Amino acid sequence: MSRLPKALQDLIDELGLLPGVGPRTAERYAYYLLKADKHKSGKLARTMEQVHDGVGQCPVTFALIDSNQERSPLYDDESRNKQQVAVVEDPFDVISIEKTGKYTGTYHVLGGVLSPIDGITPESLKISELIQRIQDDDVKEIILATNASVEGESTALYIQRQLEDSDVEVSRLARGLPVGVDLEYADQITLSRALEGRQVV
Repeated sequence: MSRLPKALQDLIDELGLLPGVGPRTAERYAYYLLKADKHKSGKLARTMEQVHDGVGQCPVTFALIDSNQERSPLYDDESRNKQQVAVVEDPFDVISIEKTGKYTGTYHVLGGVLSPIDGITPESLKISELIQRIQDDDVKEIILATNASVEGESTALYIQRQLEDSDVEVSRLARGLPVGVDLEYADQITLSRALEGRQVV
């Protein structure tokens, strides 16, 4: 039987469900929130309650947007090149590439990578939407910017094969990115060079 008060133990248990948060880290977070000003904990709770209603998804790029927006501002920006599309795994990869200041095209968020063992098939991702978008926006170049993992490479290869009979130029980020490193954690200099040194596949 736990010696901690039930409310505190419940908080530890919930925090422990977060990715990358082990039992000790969950305990530290929970104890911090307990010691913190009650208003601070309340603000955190309200923010978490509002996140689902406050965040939407662009129907074109599938990037995250404010719920009151119709489409991604990056897509609607007339200075962005709609004929150049960087295909990424998740919305935070968009942020990583934007921080480089080197890319002026648009994005397409797949929503994950192929992983048959986890039941993630091509139908689970936004691949058919990408192919439709290539036609709608007369896309000239697709930059495969999936992560340098086995799943990321497999997904990039699958998309490449789907586009073999099209006139779209398909390129891949240069291998300046170490294998196994997610775009989200790549430093901006390395990511900038990978973007600039992309190669036609």
